[in-house]
Amino acid sequence: MVSRSLLQATGLQKRYGAVTALQDVSVTVYPGEILGIVGESGSGKSTLLRQLNLEELPDTGDYRLNVAGIAESNLFELDRFSRRDIQMHHIGIVYQHPHLGLRMRNTSSGNVAERLIMTGERTYARLREAAAGALAASEFPLPRMDDLPVRLSGGMQQRVQLAKAIALAPALLLLDEPTSGLDVSVQAAVLDTLKRLQRDTHVTMILVSHDLGVIRTLADRVMVMRGGLVVETGLTDQILEDPQAAYTQQLVHAKL
Repeated sequence: MVSRSLLQATGLQKRYGAVTALQDVSVTVYPGEILGIVGESGSGKSTLLRQLNLEELPDTGDYRLNVAGIAESNLFELDRFSRRDIQMHHIGIVYQHPHLGLRMRNTSSGNVAERLIMTGERTYARLREAAAGALAASEFPLPRMDDLPVRLSGGMQQRVQLAKAIALAPALLLLDEPTSGLDVSVQAAVLDTLKRLQRDTHVTMILVSHDLGVIRTLADRVMVMRGGLVVETGLTDQILEDPQAAYTQQLVHAKL
């Protein structure tokens, strides 16, 4: 692991009325690392991921990505057009619910091409070729690349989302419960794809999941959240085999 982080977010705070979603949360992730984030519903995981995807701004906080041209900027202080550009070119996301990331009545290849158009490419043949490459990398069956996502299984929809997310080779890939609701065999296939993708491209990932088996399979480090706070963080085997915080102990034992 290199010493220079890819992502550093510090002092993130967010309130929705009387509800505090994040309380002074800080996250550091290194190039090629997979960070898993776990916690019960309402712990702040999804709020944190939305902010790291620049979908939502915190009340206070600093967020930096060490990529060319933006390394010295607090991304939360940029205008919405600049944030959108960074979101499109440097960050990919796979949502728990595919309809959040896909146009369900556009073709699968068209969904991926939509992101590729952000590079300025307008040639149909090149867009189609690039979309096919991204779909192949997500292990989506190319004979079905013109199928509508609404007609695909949940596992196939997640592969289209993944293809769209990686189409522009982002520095950071965010995964929000990517295997939730999938059959065990389909879940295993999606996890195998993610492991191969990380091995081949060394993309940095942040994985939110309530499933500790998924976290154990993919994550290098784990961050445990509860009530908007970071309760504990450490190497995956350390956290899952010898948790120190009482809440983490309850979480791990409940899944045994």
